[in-house]
Amino acid sequence: MEQTVERNVEGMTCGNCALTITTYLTKQGAKNAVANSATGDLSFTVDEKINVDILLSGIEQLGYSILKKDEGQEEVVHSHSKEKYLFFISLFFWIPLISHMFLSWPLLHHPWFQLILCTPVYVIGAVYFGRSALRSIRNGILSMDVLVFIGASAAYFYSITGWYLHPTQAHAYLFFETTASIITLVLLGNYLEEYSVSSTAAAIKALIKLQKTKAKLILVDSIGKESICEVDNNYIRLNDWVLVNSGDQIPIDGVILFGQAQVDESMMTGESIPVSKQIGDNVVGGSVAIDGSIKIKATAVGSQTALSTIIQMVNQAQAAKPPMQKLADKISAVFVPLVIGIALLTFVINYVAFDKSMQDSMMRTIAVMVIACPCAMGLATPAAVMVGLGRAAKNGILIKGGDTLESFRTIKQVVFDKTGTLTTGKLAIASFHTTINESVFKEIVASIERHSSHPIAKSIVHEWPTSNEITLRDIQEEKGVGIKATDEEGNHWQIGSYRICENTTKEAHDLIVLKNNQLVGWIDITDELRPDAKQVISALNQQGFKTILLSGDRKEKCERIAQELHITEVYSEHLPAQKLDVLDTLMNTAPTVMVGDGVNDAPALAKATIGISLSDASQIAKQSANVLLLKNKLSSLPLAIGLGKHTYLTIKQNLFWAFAYNVMAIPIAAAGYLTPTWGAGIMALSDVVLIANSIRLNYKKVV
Repeated sequence: MEQTVERNVEGMTCGNCALTITTYLTKQGAKNAVANSATGDLSFTVDEKINVDILLSGIEQLGYSILKKDEGQEEVVHSHSKEKYLFFISLFFWIPLISHMFLSWPLLHHPWFQLILCTPVYVIGAVYFGRSALRSIRNGILSMDVLVFIGASAAYFYSITGWYLHPTQAHAYLFFETTASIITLVLLGNYLEEYSVSSTAAAIKALIKLQKTKAKLILVDSIGKESICEVDNNYIRLNDWVLVNSGDQIPIDGVILFGQAQVDESMMTGESIPVSKQIGDNVVGGSVAIDGSIKIKATAVGSQTALSTIIQMVNQAQAAKPPMQKLADKISAVFVPLVIGIALLTFVINYVAFDKSMQDSMMRTIAVMVIACPCAMGLATPAAVMVGLGRAAKNGILIKGGDTLESFRTIKQVVFDKTGTLTTGKLAIASFHTTINESVFKEIVASIERHSSHPIAKSIVHEWPTSNEITLRDIQEEKGVGIKATDEEGNHWQIGSYRICENTTKEAHDLIVLKNNQLVGWIDITDELRPDAKQVISALNQQGFKTILLSGDRKEKCERIAQELHITEVYSEHLPAQKLDVLDTLMNTAPTVMVGDGVNDAPALAKATIGISLSDASQIAKQSANVLLLKNKLSSLPLAIGLGKHTYLTIKQNLFWAFAYNVMAIPIAAAGYLTPTWGAGIMALSDVVLIANSIRLNYKKVV
């Protein structure tokens, strides 16, 4: 028998942390290990014979704290405040420390002054990067943090050693600014890279907030008298009765026992038109009763509701994303042991083969470590990211984190939601047909619909204004069915859903118009297309991307939109779980962008290789997405894709130069031909090259 273990982990702040934990659990025999750095959630399956406490103790030995489920949610959201503060503290000491390179004030050049400024920064680096380096070494992963810690330590202790051994020439051996530069710049890079974690945690919080609402609980006393008690919806139990009035958010999943209402279910289905609900129909928690009053019996509460299921899917989708394995980490997995090996070999060769003194051999060994300092590596990613994000922001595009920058280069297909994404969400008349005079048809329909508050009625009145309003009597509106009226000539008119004439026509239309029980016309309603939708789809098709429509809306509407925009692959009438299944299938064929705006899109946005949302989308969609189009224009999408690809290309160029410097300089230093002073100068030059290359991204053509 197997058991599933769920816990919260404190201190799991990034994808590398999650990778460390899941790798450890897998080595210990656990299955299906999923660690979500965004929420701190950890789950895995093990055989009942395995002692779970020993596994959890092992995770704590890696430097993390294990909490009971849901005990540490808030900590995750604020985890990057600590990282930000550490960066600013380091920056405070770093600026005056490097100023000696530009100013001739004697105090700035004094060894004691530099040591005092550098030591707090080194302590921060030793705690922050040292712990991470130790964890990765224990787990067999030589990450960038190992190189950062070794490089910073080598420069720090080289400076102290050189100062002690050569007090009269101390200035030639002081590289405290190198230590502080490594730690400060890499802290900045980590903060930028991991900033999106707090945003994805906020996505979960946004859904949970949507889940919590008030409910009008119906209480029945011993003599059958009903009373209403307003309570938080988490107090509702299975089979409890709840009253929902116009404008109320439906608090739980249930079935209607009394009444009828028009319900906005767009947050679940993507269908922009409110759905008519009557006795026996199911309703979903989180949807809104637009018009009408109903009594519902709770059929699902707590974690069993549809909205809770969406929360779980978003959580799992975020955790299932493979953590970004930074390009620098991939190279450093070989580079770190190579540098250490070369440094040790340098000592042995100089001391044994060339009969150098212990002091000179040690100095050359430490010189190799100093020259291998990853100062340029620490700057390579944040410099490109800052320029890329800056250009994106100027064009109304918010790109969250380095994972997105890495992933953009692989994208092959783009999936679009319909309602609110390709369309504006505003209702409009798509088409109509009538067997009577067209002007008379419009006048009678508009005159009757003026007496209804239904969203479709309002859109018709807006599009068909008439100065010749027809006088009507006996006006009756039946919720969920339609509206009826009689004109001055005694003609009986009905406008409503297919329910008013199920025996008259089998065609599916949004509104049917009857005159004296005879079909005289029909009207179909649609969303307005975004003005730039056709241009964007055309541009993506020309660039070789496969465009796909994935929506919860009706098949006929989806196919009509797809045909108009030249989208060849269409998935319609899909609920959130079904969207996730389709996206899984698509992602198995190629890396995929998902563009959506609703609550029902949130799991797919989190699951996709890259999720993209617009600024007028639901809060949960914006939080779940990796990219946000701030100007609410789809036309920014091709630029976002192009900018992401070129930012990643710039990062690769920067890292190539940074590592090329090390590859060329280390053997020269090992042979004793390159002093740390020259090494520091070349290192500074490499920084200038990286910055110049990154700034070039601001001007180059990316689309």
